[in-house]
Amino acid sequence: MKHIIAVFIFTGVLISCNTSDKNKNTTEVTTTQKTVTDSTSNATNNKLVAIDTDEALIATALMAAPKASRDSCKVIGYNMAGEFVTLKEGNNEFIVLADDPKKSGFSAACYHKDLEPFMARGRELKAEGKSAGEIFDIREKEAKAGTLDMGKQGSALHIYFGESERYNPETSKVEGAQYRYVVYMPFATAQSTGLPEKPISSNHPWIMNPGTHRAHIMISPIAEDKE
Repeated sequence: MKHIIAVFIFTGVLISCNTSDKNKNTTEVTTTQKTVTDSTSNATNNKLVAIDTDEALIATALMAAPKASRDSCKVIGYNMAGEFVTLKEGNNEFIVLADDPKKSGFSAACYHKDLEPFMARGRELKAEGKSAGEIFDIREKEAKAGTLDMGKQGSALHIYFGESERYNPETSKVEGAQYRYVVYMPFATAQSTGLPEKPISSNHPWIMNPGTHRAHIMISPIAEDKE
């Protein structure tokens, strides 16, 4: 009887030890993984700096353009002194609008040069103090009259935006920034394109401002993991 009891006690000790070892190993693995993740995150965060120079404005703005075209893009926008200037000359089909350093968050846009009359007119009216609604109505009237060149059907706009104002100088990526794409189709409708007037789900295309000069296809990719 004593022998049987001893066997039970020994078995219980073995089970207890194994369970303890497993819990210990699991805890060690989890702790190690967390340490590696935290270290990677900290290393990335340590590389982030403020976008506070004209060079930084140019580098981050070019992230809005297709990678293969960045070197030859023209970059315009406000410099750190608050002047609207050409920050970088270019000779391809894209114009890049840099982030406005006086506004919170980050937003850069790259658009086909055929859209420049439309974009420039918007900036001109805004500088005159016109509201968003007034700008829309004025450009609508001018586009219908044929005095405002809306560019070719299908001209694209690439937007790179986010809440952070920090970037990685090694990659030019802005912390947490993501992309959105716009394809201008003046006066197009849901019926003429077959697209819905409201997004069905994330990253599904849809048509915004249908039937107007500003009709455009919206494409918002699912955001990538933040650095």
